[in-house]
Amino acid sequence: MKTTTRVAVIGGGVVGCSVLYHLTKLGWSDVMLLERSELTSGSTWHAAGGFHTLNGDTNMAALQGYTIRLYKELEEITGMSCGLHHVGGVTLADNQDRFDMLLAERAKHRFMGLETEIVGPDEIAKIAPVTNTDGILGALYDPLDGHLDPSGTTHAYAKAARMGGATIETHCMVRETNQRPDGSWDVVTDKGTIHAEHVVNAGGLWAREVGAMAGIYFPLHPMEHQYIVTDNIPEIEAIIDGGGEHPHVMDPAGESYLRQEGRGLCIGFYEQPCKPWAVDGTPWEFGHELLPDNFDKITDSIEFAYKRFPVLAEAGVKSVIHGPFTFAPDGNPLVGPVPGLRNYWSACGVMAGFSQGGGVGLTLAQWMIEGEPERDVFAMDVARFGDWISPGYTRPKVIENYQKRFSVSYPNEELPAARPNRTTPMYDIFSDLGAVWGQQYGLEVANYFAQVAEPTYETPSFRRSDAFEATAREVRAVRAGVGINEVHNFGKYRIRGAGARAWLDRIMAGRVPQPGRLSLTPMLSPNGKLIGDFTISCLNERDFRLTASYGAQAFHMRWFQKHEVSGVTIQNISDTCNGFQIAGPRARDVLAACTREDVSSLRFLDVRPMVIGMTDCIVQRVSYTGDLGYEIYCDQMAQRQLWWTLWQAGQDHGITPFGMRAMMSLRLDRFFGSWMAEFSPDYTAAETGLDRFISFGKEVDFIGRTAAETERQTGPARRLCAFEVAALDADVQGYEPIWLNGAVVGFCTSGGYSHHAQTSIALGFLPCERVAPGLEVEIEILGQMCKARVLDKPLFDPDGTRLRG
Repeated sequence: MKTTTRVAVIGGGVVGCSVLYHLTKLGWSDVMLLERSELTSGSTWHAAGGFHTLNGDTNMAALQGYTIRLYKELEEITGMSCGLHHVGGVTLADNQDRFDMLLAERAKHRFMGLETEIVGPDEIAKIAPVTNTDGILGALYDPLDGHLDPSGTTHAYAKAARMGGATIETHCMVRETNQRPDGSWDVVTDKGTIHAEHVVNAGGLWAREVGAMAGIYFPLHPMEHQYIVTDNIPEIEAIIDGGGEHPHVMDPAGESYLRQEGRGLCIGFYEQPCKPWAVDGTPWEFGHELLPDNFDKITDSIEFAYKRFPVLAEAGVKSVIHGPFTFAPDGNPLVGPVPGLRNYWSACGVMAGFSQGGGVGLTLAQWMIEGEPERDVFAMDVARFGDWISPGYTRPKVIENYQKRFSVSYPNEELPAARPNRTTPMYDIFSDLGAVWGQQYGLEVANYFAQVAEPTYETPSFRRSDAFEATAREVRAVRAGVGINEVHNFGKYRIRGAGARAWLDRIMAGRVPQPGRLSLTPMLSPNGKLIGDFTISCLNERDFRLTASYGAQAFHMRWFQKHEVSGVTIQNISDTCNGFQIAGPRARDVLAACTREDVSSLRFLDVRPMVIGMTDCIVQRVSYTGDLGYEIYCDQMAQRQLWWTLWQAGQDHGITPFGMRAMMSLRLDRFFGSWMAEFSPDYTAAETGLDRFISFGKEVDFIGRTAAETERQTGPARRLCAFEVAALDADVQGYEPIWLNGAVVGFCTSGGYSHHAQTSIALGFLPCERVAPGLEVEIEILGQMCKARVLDKPLFDPDGTRLRG
């Protein structure tokens, strides 16, 4: 056995073999895979083998499309069969909400180039004749859906990797992973120790245990999953004898998926009375075993399936496959460099391995070899969860995700499991004021504050929700008077040391401000993609503060730590530093009533230490509402005292608490972008307009400078625009296609209703040559073509008088 390697991949399932193959495909041949048993042990061997492109995240859908297209390439490279059956598939909708979800997905697919289509009951009956279409409104048909041979496909990945120079060691049990001072790893196995530059955890069912060897907790949990294979069914035999094959059918109402298996059918269930497996750890001796049959938990699902697919009621059961597979709390994989560790990579939690495994392997290989993946993969980035997550949180969220696997996913839905988990000192005070809570990064965040006769629960919907009027009331309060909310949903960082300014100049593309001032700046990857949208505040030459998205903390800290230098201290103070934002034309009056400082001298983009009441604070003259406003930061232990100071002073000015629903409406008035909507690693600064904050004049080779200067010379191909939309009862959520002259020319990034201007607003990309003020286009919202026009001036305070005054 080799004793040194560039990469040691731990785990020989479909994901581990895909990672190994893609590393060789991109040029690294000195790589090896370690499997404690045989390839496919764990979840891979008993998987149903289905694949599909449908995914609510467009980048995940694109990676699934890549995975599906890859199988023919593997067959050509290796001469092995993956057992491909491209039979197509339909996802059924039995109510308007499900149908709305399919319409929204079809709209996304238009600009992605996927050839899905909406079909009615009569067409469903022709495509999938074993389906009882009573009560069905329609379905989404995807010609790429299909199934394959799990074992054959895994071995095809493995052979292709070996052809590229990779080594595979089976029956090689990893006992320890120990990091050396230089960042490389000693992987201790029962066959000896391997010195590896990089380690990839593709441990599948054992990912938790493999991670624990390196002192890492991976938020994963295995769930029991059961599917049934029937005896021969005459209706299926007739289709086969006619030269055809029955397509897949996903029936969300019945929590089931169905496909042809031989001359019968295979049907699996995501049942509500589900059961987590191996709560205290996956046994090492588990491998090619199955779990005991448990028909009790799927009794209701089977009864429903007999009504939807009547042929099942007369079919005998040939076999029952009941085995475990792993989920992350949100159902997406955990992929990428693990925060806090050098050269340790995750390829775990890929519960849909034959839909996503190829894309996961490609993404990880690009990340390792090229420094970053080609597309935004935050939806599966291991850094989307912070170090606050625990097994006690993970398990109920995994159960919830399993149960909702086929449920409608609403844009405004707030899932209840494992909540409330993390709260600020304001939780009880805000709850008493009627806060209706959402969550971000495990933290409770007020969406709005319900008053008398306003809903204390926001009903999930694809259309304008029952929180519409409460949100409008809060927006009016800010624009006409003064509103207050927490700043807890900002990520906050303290950068200190003699080299702090030089470090920031290198990390950030924008100008680093002088003492007492703040600036806005993008943070770029080497390829010029956006990986951050920051405010830099300079307290003095050795003490800076950064603010950005709260949900990107681990993502951003991983980047900071990767580039840390001696003489600079980087501290995440997101939870230890809190406070409030006050905004609106009376915000200055409220602040002036709380301090002896001369508030009138605080200019736009000033930052200053102040004593507010009894509390030492840092006050910034800036506001995401686009209005006159202040961000006021303090130690979290003093937050309640600061609240009462501001709240009491604000009573004479009609101060009103407002939540995130109002905030997201207010930011649209000024066309302010949002992280992971307008600003993400899919886009560049020039495309989004953030290039106006790049300091091309500074004499620093900041990260991404070459790419940004190249784009500055050539110009971007597309540009972010704002649109007024003639919407009815539903607004843009994101990824809706933009039509011009009967063709899709762009897509939306986000949108909503401007309660100030009383109109629907969307933000989205158009080709630069098409951009013109007043340009009329159409935006497809839930299957409806809505007229829209390009706006060139903000809806509120277009000249910035209130913002800067």
